[in-house]
Amino acid sequence: MKGLHTFVICAYKESPYLEECIRSLKSQTVESNIKLATSTPNEYLQKLCEQYAIPYYVRKGQSNISLDWEFALSVADTDYVTIVHQDDVYEEEYVEQVAEAIECEEKQMHQQPLILFSDYRELIGWEKFANRTNLKIKRILLHPLKKSKRQDQVFWKRWVLRWGNAICCPTVTYHMSLIRQYMERDARKVLFQKHFRSNVDWETWEWLSRKEGSFVYIPHLLMAHRIHEGSETTATIEDRQRGGEDYEMFCKFWPRWMARCLTGAYSESEKGNIVN
Repeated sequence: MKGLHTFVICAYKESPYLEECIRSLKSQTVESNIKLATSTPNEYLQKLCEQYAIPYYVRKGQSNISLDWEFALSVADTDYVTIVHQDDVYEEEYVEQVAEAIECEEKQMHQQPLILFSDYRELIGWEKFANRTNLKIKRILLHPLKKSKRQDQVFWKRWVLRWGNAICCPTVTYHMSLIRQYMERDARKVLFQKHFRSNVDWETWEWLSRKEGSFVYIPHLLMAHRIHEGSETTATIEDRQRGGEDYEMFCKFWPRWMARCLTGAYSESEKGNIVN
């Protein structure tokens, strides 16, 4: 799998959770490449990379989530790439399950995956939660994609996105060789649009949902997404500009009046991700 897949850790400043994240990547049952990219270089990151023999890449310029993610993709040279959030933890079977799903799609279903993503837990402190309300809602929304025949159908790819962002971005593996073909065809210079913060991933899924290729859903708990006061998830939910981004996204699927209704309801549901 090392010739096919790369984990790129998108690191920011000095996270106390980063080493646990690295260890989870090093403990995979199927070995993969691991790299670290940052726009906030420091001695802490450099020493961890030296300790774990991880290539270390620095992006010059001000930190920005879309630019940082774009840079993370650029340092990988494999067909498939997973952008790792520094605070998260991956189950040891993540790469194994992704590799099996890729093989199944290409050999049995004769489909090209655009993205592959899994179910997940939320990690608060040192405890993993699998059945918080927002996780249950996302599973309901993603249920249609459990059937492999639906995974390459535009209707179903868009259906799971029209009610909100049901896909957890750190669970996602990108099929970059295929995605870059569509980017070139659409003259899309970057995968992640700079004017988004909270919905940079949702906008990307929306664009990809209109392309030929499958959204491969692996309904297993393959990673734990950490929620804490300093996390990007919490920060974006508390950001006052988020409502505008949510409305912009819902307008891609619904009339404006419906988008306004969904924006209000979505804002309330996402507050469950805030840790007090």
